Amino acid sequence: MITAQSVKELRERTGAGMMDCKKALTATEGDIDQAVDFLREKGLAAAAKKANRIAAEGVVQAYIHGGGRIGVLLELNCETDFVAKTDDFKALAKDIAMQVAANNPLFVSRDQVPDELVEHEKEVLRVQALNEGKPEKIVEKMIVGRIDKFYKEICLMEQPFIKDPDQTVTELINGTIAKIGENVSIRRFTRFQLGEGIEKKSNDFAAEVMAAVKQ
Repeated sequence: MITAQSVKELRERTGAGMMDCKKALTATEGDIDQAVDFLREKGLAAAAKKANRIAAEGVVQAYIHGGGRIGVLLELNCETDFVAKTDDFKALAKDIAMQVAANNPLFVSRDQVPDELVEHEKEVLRVQALNEGKPEKIVEKMIVGRIDKFYKEICLMEQPFIKDPDQTVTELINGTIAKIGENVSIRRFTRFQLGEGIEKKSNDFAAEVMAAVKQ
């Protein structure tokens, strides 16, 4: 059985992400020493160590979908101009821009989510749970799980990767970090959808006919 304590210990020893640690422990049947080797072999332990290095180079990736109905601009950073020009880095930038177009995240990571938005969502979830007839004593535990799901919906880094839902965007990036040997980070993105936010006018055909008759 994989425990929260074993995941915590593995994270402290390797600096790898939580999901990577869970996968490593599952693959090694809970053996922490073997899990450390597993992460090192995958290059994921090293990826975490690179996370604090400054990434100021990179690309601004554009992606247009649906004949121009959805557009995305994404800034993906790396450490050197050399890596920014590699096929691996360019492919990653395109894949992440495509992810934004398809799944419409609101934030890069959960630390960007405003506290007031989280509190509002918690209150909505609390009322939902009570309306479902759940006992108050377990409502708070339910909210924790549902808020985690909320983060996974609105935070790009936590979303399942559209081309491989078995891994998150974070894991996708960590895999590239391990491959290219540099820190990689998503700085920002903007998503445009044609007509979004515009209140479309619905024409009253009957009224138009009557107006024409009176002329």
